[in-house]
Amino acid sequence: METQVEAVRRFNRFYTQRIGVLQEGLLDSRFTLAQARVLFELGTHRSITAGELITRLGLDPGYLSRILQGLAESRLVTRKQSSADGRRADLSLTAKGRKAFTDLDQRSRRGIGELIRPLSAEHCARLLDAMRTVQEIFSSAGAARQPGIAIRPYQIGDIGWAIERHGQLYADEFGWNQEFEALVATLFASFATRHDPRCEQFWVADVDQKRAGCVFVVRSDKDPHTAQLRCLLVDPWARGLGLGRRLVEECLGFSKAAGYQSIILWTNSVLLAARRIYESTGFSLVAESPHHSFGHDLLGQTWARVL
Repeated sequence: METQVEAVRRFNRFYTQRIGVLQEGLLDSRFTLAQARVLFELGTHRSITAGELITRLGLDPGYLSRILQGLAESRLVTRKQSSADGRRADLSLTAKGRKAFTDLDQRSRRGIGELIRPLSAEHCARLLDAMRTVQEIFSSAGAARQPGIAIRPYQIGDIGWAIERHGQLYADEFGWNQEFEALVATLFASFATRHDPRCEQFWVADVDQKRAGCVFVVRSDKDPHTAQLRCLLVDPWARGLGLGRRLVEECLGFSKAAGYQSIILWTNSVLLAARRIYESTGFSLVAESPHHSFGHDLLGQTWARVL
C-alpha cells in the first residue's frame, strides 16, 4: 500500500506542475484554481445555487462563501432570489464575469492544445484512454454507475478491430481455427469495398467509448428484397448489457426503412446466446445442415423473419 500511495503522490506532483495549477494565478490570470473552477461552473450554467456548487466542486461552504463574496465585490457574479424557492439565491455571471470566464476558457484550451500538440496520434490516443480509465475508476469507486452505451455506424479502424475480435474470441470460446477468421475477413473486405450505404450498413456498439460489439447488414445474394444480417459479436467483458439485442434491433429497423421485405442470417447451433437473441427478436429457424468447418463438425442454421 505504501508503494502505491507514493506512486499516486508522485503522479499528482508531476501532473499539477505540468499543467501549471500551482502558480499563484491560474493560466497567468488573477484567479486562483478554486476561483477559476467556480467561474467555470457559473459560465457553463445559466444559473446555479451555492448548494449545487458545493456538491459539484466538493468545497467547504465557508470557503465557497468567501470565494463568491470576492467575485461579487469584483462585479463578476450576481445573486438573485430563486423564483422556485425564495429561500435560495440563484448565482450567475455578470457581463464582466462572462468576459472573464471566456478569457479563462480560451487560455485553458490554448494551454492544453500546446501540451498535447507535440504528441503523436498514437501517444495522444494512449493518453486520452488512460485519462478515461482514471476518471471511470474513481467515478465508480463505491457507487454503481450505468455505463454509457452507443450504437453507431462504423468508422475507420472498426473493420480491422471486428475481424481481429471475431478471430480471437471464436478461437478462445469454441476452438475455431484460422478458417473462421479468413471467412470473416472476406465478408468484411467485400462489405468495405462494395457496399451500398443506402441499403447496407455496419454498426459498432461502444460502452464508455470503447468498442464492445458489432453487426452488419447487406443485401442477400439470392433475393434483392431480402437483407442478410452478418457477424453479430459482443465482447465478453460487455455481455449482460443488452448490446446483442440492440444491435439486432438496429439491423431490423434499418432493413425495414431500406425497403427490404424480409431478413435472414446464417449461424451455427453451438452459438446459444446468439440464437436466443434471434428468437427474442422474431427470427424463426427455417433450415439446418451439418458441415465440417473451422476445424469442427458443426450444424449450420438459417434463421429468417418478415419485416
